[in-house]
Amino acid sequence: MAGSPVARHDVVLDLGAGLGALTRPLAATGARVIAVELHPRRAAALREQYAGSRVAVLELDLRDFTLPGRPYRVVANPPYAGVNALVRRLLADRHLRSADLVVDEGAARGLLRSSPRLRLGERVPRHAFVHPPPRAARVLRVRR
Repeated sequence: MAGSPVARHDVVLDLGAGLGALTRPLAATGARVIAVELHPRRAAALREQYAGSRVAVLELDLRDFTLPGRPYRVVANPPYAGVNALVRRLLADRHLRSADLVVDEGAARGLLRSSPRLRLGERVPRHAFVHPPPRAARVLRVRR
């Protein structure tokens, strides 16, 4: 989150919001946050926590989510299984301003070869996760 260029008037997507570990600091920026979470209980907890705020919670699969038709940013820890398709989708979208995605380090390194717009960001230690991933994680940055 620290290296992300999110500002107060941005629309920011938290794709795979989970329990809101990224939603909280994103909401604190004053940005309009769209948190997408497939799991019904997690989505309900997010809806309750952010009722009346600038956070909208959508309960659906990322594959079914329609990207905004206006400029937006992404700060997310998306499900690892769909990260390649998600990155391709984001790279192809003309409204994306930036994306900071926490992904498997091996996947991040592999994706670097697919576009000059991709950069490796900081490592994310396993202890930073409620449910630690099996391998090291890294921020994958997408810039215009």
